[in-house]
Amino acid sequence: MESTIRTPDTSSVTVGVDGSEPARRAALWAAGEAVRRGRPLHIVYGADTDGRALYVAAETIEKVRAAGRELLDDTAKAVAAEYPGLHVTTEFSRTDAVTTLHRAGGLYGTIVVGNRGLGGFNSLMLGSVGLDTAAGARTPVIVVRGIEDEDTEERGTVLAAVRDEHDLVCARYAAREAELRKASLRLLHVWNVFQSVGNVAPMLDDVDEIAGRHASALQAVTETIHDEFPDLTVESRAEKSVSVAGVLVEASRHADLLVMGGRRAPTPLGLGRNLGGATHGVLHHAHCPVLLIPRTGTDSGSRS
Repeated sequence: MESTIRTPDTSSVTVGVDGSEPARRAALWAAGEAVRRGRPLHIVYGADTDGRALYVAAETIEKVRAAGRELLDDTAKAVAAEYPGLHVTTEFSRTDAVTTLHRAGGLYGTIVVGNRGLGGFNSLMLGSVGLDTAAGARTPVIVVRGIEDEDTEERGTVLAAVRDEHDLVCARYAAREAELRKASLRLLHVWNVFQSVGNVAPMLDDVDEIAGRHASALQAVTETIHDEFPDLTVESRAEKSVSVAGVLVEASRHADLLVMGGRRAPTPLGLGRNLGGATHGVLHHAHCPVLLIPRTGTDSGSRS
C-alpha cells in the first residue's frame, strides 16, 4: 500500500456504481480521470448477496444479481460512448459495497465514489457508503462532488490543503493532478489560532509569531513543489480562520479538484475509523471533487 500512496502517476482507477444518478456521474468522471492518467477503469458493483442470502429468497437474490450485471454493462457502455479508447473492466461482487471498494482499491489504486447513493439523502450530504469508504480506505479516495451540471466549465486550478512537510505527499499528488489537467496548482494552508495556542486569548505578539511559523511551513512545501515540478504554475497562501473546513469549502468553488490528507482515527470503541473534523466537513460540502490521501504513522493524529 505504501507504494500506492507515494506514486500518484501509477494508480489505476476503480469506481463504484449502485444505479443512482450521482454514481453514474461519478463513473463518467472516473473515466475521464483514468484517461488523464493513461490507466484503465475498473467498475464495481457490491450487491451484498452473501449478506442477504440467509433472509432473502433465492429468486430475489437472482434478480439482484441480474440487475447488478445489467447495471455494470450499461455503465460500461455509457463510458465507452464518452471515452471510446478507454480500457474498461467490470466486476460484480457478492459482498457489500464498502468491502468491495476497499478490496478493489487495494488492487486498482484510487477509489472513486459519488457524493450520495440510493438512500435519498440531500445532495449536499455524503452518503454512508461514500463516507465509510473514505474513512476505512488505505488508498486514495475521490468523492465526486460539484458536477451536478455536466456542462460545468473547468476552472483550470487544482487546490491542495497543506499544513507542513507531512503533507508533501498530498502536495505532490495535487501537483501531478494539475500537470495531467494542464492546470495551475494552489497550495492553501489554513490555521486556527486556538488550535495553535490552546483555548486562551493569545497576545498579539504570540499571534504574529504563530503566523510566521505557519508561513514558513507553507513556504517550505511550496519550494519543494517548485523544485520537483519546475514547469508548473504554483500559488500558495496561508489563511487564519476558526473554521478550516469553511475556508477549504469556499476555496473549492474555484477549483477542479481539491486534494487533502485525512487521518483515520479509531472510533471510541475501536470498532472502526473516523475522519477528522475538517476532512469530514469538506467531504460533505465541497463544490468540486475531493481527492483524499490517507495519512499514516505519527502524522495520523492531526486535527484536520
